Amino acid sequence: MGKKSISLMKFIKRDKYLLIMFAPVFVYYVIFMYIPMPGVLIAFKNFTPGHGIFGGDWVGLQWFAQFVHSIYFWRLLRNTFLLAFLPLLFGFGIPILFAVCIVEIKNQVFKRFAQTITYLPHFISTVVVAGMLINFLSPADGIVNTLLARFGMEKVNFMMEAGWFRTIFTSSEIWQSFGFSSIIYIAAIMSIDPEMYDSGKIDGVSKFQELWHLTLPSIKPTIVILLLLSLGGIMSVGFEKVYLLYNGATYETADVLSTYVYRMGIEGQNYGFATAVGLFNSIITFVLVFTVNRITRRMTNMSLW
Repeated sequence: MGKKSISLMKFIKRDKYLLIMFAPVFVYYVIFMYIPMPGVLIAFKNFTPGHGIFGGDWVGLQWFAQFVHSIYFWRLLRNTFLLAFLPLLFGFGIPILFAVCIVEIKNQVFKRFAQTITYLPHFISTVVVAGMLINFLSPADGIVNTLLARFGMEKVNFMMEAGWFRTIFTSSEIWQSFGFSSIIYIAAIMSIDPEMYDSGKIDGVSKFQELWHLTLPSIKPTIVILLLLSLGGIMSVGFEKVYLLYNGATYETADVLSTYVYRMGIEGQNYGFATAVGLFNSIITFVLVFTVNRITRRMTNMSLW
């Protein structure tokens, strides 16, 4: 038996439990991410069910050109970008501030209560969250419109108003994710050497100065990495929530690339065109992540690779 085989056996024996934990993730990505990759050929063919991904006539970039020149192209790009960027813009700093507040709380009972309450929305099904929003914002008996009527204001049909969709989507995304996202920041803050805080107290620094000059610089690598990961999904707006909340009246501000792909591919059975739109989205995402990663590496000497 060669040295490589012996080293491999030692590695498996040493890390067998970690490998067992990693196995389901590995299998998931192989089956659902890598094996279907040859399917991108459909984007360059006149695909028809029954002929397989290698059947059908080769059409080249026809579907891409059709999408770029369609009347929905700029609307889809704008909506996809805004619905992904707005939660990041308004919500990225909230988990950091929340983590700082949680660490500062001395009452352990209240700390656990606050963490539990804010973590729970992350585990609520998207379908349930969408149902809650629709019920709360109902123009007939929703709690929001009931309160508006109590204060003498007119009721608003929020779910049918295109101008309200981004606000509803962004606020619900922040509410659902900020508590769970703070876990990593809490762990990063807890790993800071307590002696640094003690030195700051001796020097008479205020809480704000402690936050700005000690806490944030200490967790800067964590912030940068999570920001890069968030930017990586900026063109991949969650299909489920948008699909459950939008309707024909809100297409102008709600229709995104993923919902458009669904309508064209599943409902319209134009599989080649839908695949081309999805591939276009993936290419844009890759270019965006690659560009942001290079800029971040030059500015902060930190990056994903």
